[in-house]
Amino acid sequence: MKKWLLSLTLLLVIGLLAACGGDSEQTSGEGSKDSAKEKVVIGYFPNIDHAPAMVAREKGYYEEALGENVEIEYKTFPDGGTFMTALKSGEIDAGLVGPGPVLNNYSNGADVKIIGGASSGGTVVVASEKSGIESLEDMKGKTFITPGIGCTHDVQFEAFLLEQGDKELASNRIDGTLKHVTGNPATYQGMFETGQVDMAAVPEPWASILVENGAKIVVSTEEIAYGENLPNVVLAATGSLVENNKEIAQGLVDAQQKAVDFINNNKEEAVDIAIKSIKDLTKQEMDKDIVTKAMDRMTYTTEIDEEVLKEFGQSSFDLEFLKEAPNFEGLVQVSL
Repeated sequence: MKKWLLSLTLLLVIGLLAACGGDSEQTSGEGSKDSAKEKVVIGYFPNIDHAPAMVAREKGYYEEALGENVEIEYKTFPDGGTFMTALKSGEIDAGLVGPGPVLNNYSNGADVKIIGGASSGGTVVVASEKSGIESLEDMKGKTFITPGIGCTHDVQFEAFLLEQGDKELASNRIDGTLKHVTGNPATYQGMFETGQVDMAAVPEPWASILVENGAKIVVSTEEIAYGENLPNVVLAATGSLVENNKEIAQGLVDAQQKAVDFINNNKEEAVDIAIKSIKDLTKQEMDKDIVTKAMDRMTYTTEIDEEVLKEFGQSSFDLEFLKEAPNFEGLVQVSL
């Protein structure tokens, strides 16, 4: 019972964080007073799949890679939409975000580049105990929730449904029987309990938290569309940064690689860093077993399969999230 209460408290607190839009913190000490220093603002989410940013921040990898003449500032975001708004407005220069928002904004003319990967996998579809869902057939007429319309997890789940070849197994947005709603993952547990939604296509650690509290995995990471091949989180930067300051862009890539290597070689310490980072943001400490399970469902890598990204973008078009057939030439620039 205590574990359930702790998890629910965590959900509510992170939800409050999301509603407030995250934090902003300078970490360069006396350097922040030096107007001659160039400032680089890095964004990320308080999610387990963003662990490379948490590790790089904790270990000082960004500062090490960019040098003493660069001032680093960090901002956290609740979702890809707000991240991309900040990137397009110049509020941040680079950071970690799901590929869905990047692809959608790039297809609409946004000046953004993908310069590396961060993590793959980790998207899971879970059903509430009250839903009665045991099979694909049981999903018909049910309600599912994702963080946003056309977000990475939404496209993965709806593309999976499309693959089944059953017209009823689709969102009612495209003449299927499933009702789609959106909301912050912090609220999913409460919505499961009240019967507002039946399923959630959700990233970690939310999947592990929901399962810990009675939900059932109905579509695993291995089964969902692009599950293990799609970069679940990418390192994105403004096109102007990549074009006009290649040294800083390369420094970000180098720091990202160092953080990913650390996670893969020091999993237990990486789990501790993730727990500490989320606690610093939410004032709540996550259960170590849950975080460990969540991170085990993901692959941390800087590699990018551009063809998979293009296929994923085509799925967004097939699902009518994009109005025109996308052209992603020039989006991925991993060689700086």
